[in-house]
Amino acid sequence: MNGSSPSPAGASVVIDCFPGTVGRYSDDHRIVVVDVIRATTLAVTATATGRRCIVASTPDEAIAIRERLGAGILAGELGGDLPEGFDMNNSPAELELRTDIEVPLIMVSTSGGPLMIEAGAVAGGGDVACFRNFTAVARSLIGNYRKVAIIGAGSRGEFREEDQMCCAWIGGLLMGAGYLPETDETRQLIERWRGAPASACEISNSVGYLRRSDQLHDFDFIVSHVDDVDTACSVEGNEVVAESTAPRASTAAVG
Repeated sequence: MNGSSPSPAGASVVIDCFPGTVGRYSDDHRIVVVDVIRATTLAVTATATGRRCIVASTPDEAIAIRERLGAGILAGELGGDLPEGFDMNNSPAELELRTDIEVPLIMVSTSGGPLMIEAGAVAGGGDVACFRNFTAVARSLIGNYRKVAIIGAGSRGEFREEDQMCCAWIGGLLMGAGYLPETDETRQLIERWRGAPASACEISNSVGYLRRSDQLHDFDFIVSHVDDVDTACSVEGNEVVAESTAPRASTAAVG
């Protein structure tokens, strides 16, 4: 990652999973949230186009936010099901086709939503990452934070492969800049997924769900949009915002 700031002395990175783990790291780590299929991909896709993106805790809260704003696209899922009264599932492929970027996205998600909200409640907020912007996120971390915790949302008690991959890609870029892994598990994940193609996550149960529910267009979208967004996104409170536009870095750094 040419042009990155040097890593701080004693810099380290840890990979973990599941909502509820943020508290382990919130005192001294910068939190990075990952839910590739599909919450963080949806949020990054919205923010990259300039659309406002708000994360709600429940469908009722999402509806109340829309009423307060006067407009909004209600998007998301709970337990894989579309909440009553919502406009769309948490589909980045569907959102990408919409041209009404002036309308805010108000999203709900089983795992990724709570994780983003937890990170957003930490002083200074946290980062939001997916396959689309992992290099931009890594670049924004290097030289600015001494300790980084990259946390996958997981699903049904599993640290899903797509989240492992994105966490490992970011962690690998940080290690390449001098950050040390804090745990053996972190090092192993980075080594396991180093250089893996995005399509390697096809074995995930998340992809199995998309296949069973006839939503594979989102898997196709996710694996065909890798490192194509230069925007590092952060979550502050319950809103995902564009942090900066970072210079490009080659995805070869993953390997």
